[in-house]
Amino acid sequence: MTIDLGDGDNLYDVCPTDTTNHNIFINGYPCKNTADIIASDFKSSLLNEPGDTDNFYRSSTILATAAEFPGLNTLGLSVARTDIEVDGTVMPHAHPRASEMIFVRAGVVVVGFVDSNNNVFQTSLNEGDVFLFPRGLLHFCFNAGFEDATIFSVMNSQNPGMASISGAMFGSNAKEVIVEKLKSQGMRELNGISTFELFGE
Repeated sequence: MTIDLGDGDNLYDVCPTDTTNHNIFINGYPCKNTADIIASDFKSSLLNEPGDTDNFYRSSTILATAAEFPGLNTLGLSVARTDIEVDGTVMPHAHPRASEMIFVRAGVVVVGFVDSNNNVFQTSLNEGDVFLFPRGLLHFCFNAGFEDATIFSVMNSQNPGMASISGAMFGSNAKEVIVEKLKSQGMRELNGISTFELFGE
């Protein structure tokens, strides 16, 4: 017996999202008429430019799902771009319907995830490195370099979803609470990276 945990298989070669029809509610999106499918349905420029990092976390993520990128519909994929300023962070969150593979385009970032036994798998990534966040597990990243960082990622769901506990638990000062908690661990190393290296004194 096989249990499929990903998005359902597509029944057609392609099924770009019909963005004109918003009144049908199904597990996915309705397809365009095959006579109306064009090459631009399979192209997106959403990730060309950096996002707005002028915020509390000094980071921005632009997510392109089948809702914004019609060609992704029924293919079980979505893509994202994350920009992180120096000392910026992406707070812990999880994607309940997708694993995420990230590729560091520029900069140095510390990334990690926490498994169901509360083990932390954390490492430093440089330009060109790839890392995987397993489906449904809390993960995070922060800029540990001296220049802005850019990360591209692919998720194996056309609608991965996002669950973030930091905002719900700590409110608007979530970043300070978590950073102070990590600092309080002292000079102990987190998988080879000391908290001093990450946060200073």
